[in-house]
Amino acid sequence: HQRTHTGEKLYKCPVCGKSFSLNTSLVKHQRIHSGEKPYQCLDCGKRFSQSSCLVKHKRTHTGEKSYECLDCGKSFVNNSNLVTHQRSHTGEKPYECPDCGKRFSRKSILVEHHRTHT
Repeated sequence: HQRTHTGEKLYKCPVCGKSFSLNTSLVKHQRIHSGEKPYQCLDCGKRFSQSSCLVKHKRTHTGEKSYECLDCGKSFVNNSNLVTHQRSHTGEKPYECPDCGKRFSRKSILVEHHRTHT
């Protein structure tokens, strides 16, 4: 526990060299390299490398939408969709085209736009 406060990282990935303060974090990270996906959805069979990803995925089957917009009341399955939606209220456009400077609220729209420059 103390290592999280001191920043000491004793556990190093032998594949890429990234270091971690907790062995459990290293174990989760190593699944990126191994492709191991030990957590399986019992509804559809889809597999995940982390239990938290399985928990989020299960919401697609239950229809649970735990993330609610405080501006309009619309609900979302995950926080990232809520954050993207909230930009419709704030007008925030964090993604900028490096070629022309035009800004976009979603990265996917920037990628689509960027193709017009090639």
